[in-house]
Amino acid sequence: MSKLIVVALGGAIGAVARYWLGGLINSRLPMQFPLGTFIINVTGSFIIGFFLTLVSQRITVHPNWRLLIAVGFVGAYTTFSTFEFETLKLIEEGSVVSAALNVILSFVLGFIAVWLGVTAARRFYIPQEAAMRLQEMIAELSRTNPKSGD
Repeated sequence: MSKLIVVALGGAIGAVARYWLGGLINSRLPMQFPLGTFIINVTGSFIIGFFLTLVSQRITVHPNWRLLIAVGFVGAYTTFSTFEFETLKLIEEGSVVSAALNVILSFVLGFIAVWLGVTAARRFYIPQEAAMRLQEMIAELSRTNPKSGD
């Protein structure tokens, strides 16, 4: 499968997840603070920390999985430009404290979420036999579909 298609597929799923979750949060908890964007960015930080640590330290996966999840899904799911815009709007509306909280909490909790994701992936228990079987299945799939890395 083409690398561009893999990234596009992950991006489509991430964008839909972001739209759905952001809408759900903002409809259930309406407030001046951009809670939907905040939660999406913090959970995205956890996801990328967990996933990239898992596939670089614990299991072997085809490189397309990194493209699908880390580049495509998380790239479309997280919302740095939306975060910046919402922070500017808060400042323009005179909500400087909310804007400052948005910046500080997003940075601090995002960093903590990445750290928690990395820590969780490092402690993620994969029985040796299951890990070996998974690696064999992935290797077999790669052999039967040699164009999958395009």
